[in-house]
Amino acid sequence: MRINQNTVLQGQRVTLVPYTSAHVPRYHEWMQSEELQRLTASEPLSLEQEYEMQRSWRDDADKCTFIVLDTQRWSGQAGADEDCMVGDVNLFLTDAEDPTLGEIEIMIAEPSYRGRGFGKEATLMMMSYELVALFTWASFELQTSVTTHLLR
Repeated sequence: MRINQNTVLQGQRVTLVPYTSAHVPRYHEWMQSEELQRLTASEPLSLEQEYEMQRSWRDDADKCTFIVLDTQRWSGQAGADEDCMVGDVNLFLTDAEDPTLGEIEIMIAEPSYRGRGFGKEATLMMMSYELVALFTWASFELQTSVTTHLLR
C-alpha cells in the first residue's frame, strides 16, 4: 500500500518500516523454512517471485505491510534495516464497502524473538496505525468520492 511507503512507526521493542526491495533477500531466506511455510500457509517462492510479491504488496490498495525491526538494534546501529529484521506485520482491508474492516497478520520469523512481546507490540502498533492513519485516509477517500459525485 503506497500510503505507508514513507512511514516509520517506532515503539519500545519494535520499529515498523515499509517492506522494500532491500528487505526481500532476508525475507526470502526466512520463507525457505518449512516451519514458517507451515505456520503462514505459504508456498516456497523463488527469489524473483519474492521480489514480484514485494512489488505487488507495495502497490496493493487493500494491503499494508511493514517489516518488524528490533528497535534497540535498529536505533543503535548505522547499518541496514536487514540486520535488525525480526518479522513482518500486514493489514488487509477486507471489505471495499467498509474501510473499517480489516485483518492483521503477524509473523515473528526469528525464533529468538518469539514469546518476548515483539509480536504483541507490533500488532498493537498496527491496530493504532489502522485507526489513525488508514481510517482517516479511507474516510478522506470516501468523502472525496461523495463530494465529487455531488458536484457532478
